[in-house]
Amino acid sequence: MAKPKVTPRMSDEAVKAKTGKTWAEWFVLLDKAGARKMDHQAIVAYLEKTHGLGGWWDQMVAVSYEQARGLRQKHEKPEGFEISVSKTVAVPVAELFEAWENPKRRARWLDEAIVIRKATPSKYLRIAWSDDRTHVAVNFYSKGQGKSQVSAQHSKLPNAKAAERMKAYWAGKLAQLRQCLEA
Repeated sequence: MAKPKVTPRMSDEAVKAKTGKTWAEWFVLLDKAGARKMDHQAIVAYLEKTHGLGGWWDQMVAVSYEQARGLRQKHEKPEGFEISVSKTVAVPVAELFEAWENPKRRARWLDEAIVIRKATPSKYLRIAWSDDRTHVAVNFYSKGQGKSQVSAQHSKLPNAKAAERMKAYWAGKLAQLRQCLEA
């Protein structure tokens, strides 16, 4: 099987500074440990037990290895594919939240019927997407006076193509939202 061309999200210099090894060194080590035949949890457990990197680094090395060896695609999680898009907007966080939560305001920029399952004002929304089994977690962050950020994380997508489509969709919708609010 040919190795896919995957570039880890972090440089060799950065990963070596934090873990003591380059990507190539981690990948050779994991190959020798038989990680190609392990599931994600087993790779993480091996890294934790043998190298003790810590939770985040164990995950980063495992995911990067899986992607480099063709065991996991970009945006792939155990329960499906997941994407995240964020946008900073020149309005207070309460106004940004209201543009999502209020159906009339939301209709100005989002043309999908959604079901809000849970909400905490100016913090987050949990949304059931209109026509499928996917979910959207929307988080809000204050970025100082009159400025805030929204992050939309769409999960349980069925495949890489759907993930790429929804990443582009949310990038466009968040740009449209910003345009509506900053006009």
